[in-house]
Amino acid sequence: MSEESKGIRDGVEESKGDPRVLLALNGLLSLWFAWTAVWGLDLLNIVTYTMTNVLTGAVLIFALTYLIVLN
Repeated sequence: MSEESKGIRDGVEESKGDPRVLLALNGLLSLWFAWTAVWGLDLLNIVTYTMTNVLTGAVLIFALTYLIVLN
């Protein structure tokens, strides 16, 4: 424990990983979250549960998380 613990920024900056993996995970998790959100909103009769709504939500979530991560 003599070393100073590194934060997440240090870990990300030192990472040699493939950015395509990050994009694929972001896409998969965005799709899953959008599916859950649209399903819940359909239960509340706010939106209809369609693949178009799920994909639109996933694209919006993907873009939002991508922009937040870049800043």
